[in-house]
Amino acid sequence: MALEYKDYYKILGVDKNADEQAIKQAYRRLARKYHPDLNKSTGSADRFKEINEANEVLSDPEKRRRYDTLGPDWQRYAAAGAQTPQGPFPPGGVHVEYGDLGDLGGFSDFFRTIFGDLGARRAGGGADAFEQLGGGRARGAARGRGQDVQASVEITLEEAFHGTRKAFSLEIDEPCATCGGSGHVDGRPCPTCDGRGWQRSRRDLDVKIPAGVKTGSRVRVSGEGGSGAGGGRGDLYLTVTVAAHPFFERRGDDLHVELPITAPEAALGATIDVPTLKGKVSMKIPPGTGSGRTFRLPGYGIPRLRGRGAGDQLVRIRIVVPSSLTAEERALYEKLKALRGDDPRAYLG
Repeated sequence: MALEYKDYYKILGVDKNADEQAIKQAYRRLARKYHPDLNKSTGSADRFKEINEANEVLSDPEKRRRYDTLGPDWQRYAAAGAQTPQGPFPPGGVHVEYGDLGDLGGFSDFFRTIFGDLGARRAGGGADAFEQLGGGRARGAARGRGQDVQASVEITLEEAFHGTRKAFSLEIDEPCATCGGSGHVDGRPCPTCDGRGWQRSRRDLDVKIPAGVKTGSRVRVSGEGGSGAGGGRGDLYLTVTVAAHPFFERRGDDLHVELPITAPEAALGATIDVPTLKGKVSMKIPPGTGSGRTFRLPGYGIPRLRGRGAGDQLVRIRIVVPSSLTAEERALYEKLKALRGDDPRAYLG
């Protein structure tokens, strides 16, 4: 049987003495580069399968030992193995056989010939850390418990204050429903997923975002991640971004707002309606309030996570001077100027 020898070290671009960490790093770098979901160029899918096969061998101590023992002269042992009931055992005790090697869809005939008796940890799969989804990235293997999924969500400051629910659709690669993630059916590549073991699925979610979250907060949604071949699901992790507000500024759990008032209100005092995220509240401005003076509204800030109270709202006064005056207004200001007669800059000397 004339099969092409595959140089798995060359495929991953590593030295034959490369350690486990070097192989893992090379594999992840190449897998991200050629993953069919990320690279749509011609041949990327075949290149990805080749990279995955090389990693299947070199990251498994038993397969790597067998591969290194046989070397490029592997066909001589394979041919001899096909002629005897038990096959030969070349140096290192490696047994090679032909024939029906079972469920190894997604791997080459070379792999099936050399490693058919050992099987595959995940035939036709895609390892970890690079399955793409709508707005996020999935992590983890597909065996047993599914992938943990990371996605992002943007909310308003009002939603961060009150808490909210967000409905969105999540697209993720999950184990193929036909082959269960193995990539093969009856020893042949699965016709549904083309031997990859994965299918793109869409899931509609309604997620509760608790009050008090801030930009960078992560919300864990148990059991809403990817599905594993064993049936269990991973978790969904939502990274929150809180959008900027037109007039409220958040600093920690406190809210800051600037309140414009007129010169007469500042001089005479007034009761002003102040906007808060709970609605408007009345606040007394004492007579003689200067621009820049700050008042505190306790408990009107952002609720703290896990019900530990709330921050405060700080209201900074800004005195607004009219840009234009009527003749009557000008006369009144001139009269006030004459009545006061003091110079607020006198302390400057």
